[in-house]
Amino acid sequence: MQERSHVVVWIDHLQARIFHVGLTGTDQVVLKSHLPTQHIHHKANTIGSGHVAEDQDFLKHIAEAIQGAEQILILGPASEKTVLHTYLREHAPASSDRVIAVEPADHPTDGEIVAYAKRHFRFGEAPRATSR
Repeated sequence: MQERSHVVVWIDHLQARIFHVGLTGTDQVVLKSHLPTQHIHHKANTIGSGHVAEDQDFLKHIAEAIQGAEQILILGPASEKTVLHTYLREHAPASSDRVIAVEPADHPTDGEIVAYAKRHFRFGEAPRATSR
């Protein structure tokens, strides 16, 4: 698929599913985090915040995969979607400026993600701003 102007990212702490959505179809990239554990919280009675540190390389690879998109929609459960948006603001401001929405989505199927994106994007129109 040649056009990559509309991108939807579904992200949790283990993976990101990135869909390039266009009038002629979609293509998908799946990126995996390289966290040392599958769990995002430490066990009780341990020292520290109780959270595993964010995988900066994972976020960097996502930023690279969506670079150049005209419109970006970020979906996901819990806080990982906002972590990505914050990362983009700090490290990829050009991409951050193209984020049209950051919205909750538990664990949809690939088809549900693409259908949501097609309803959300306005093909052929200028990017619209939404509150973040």
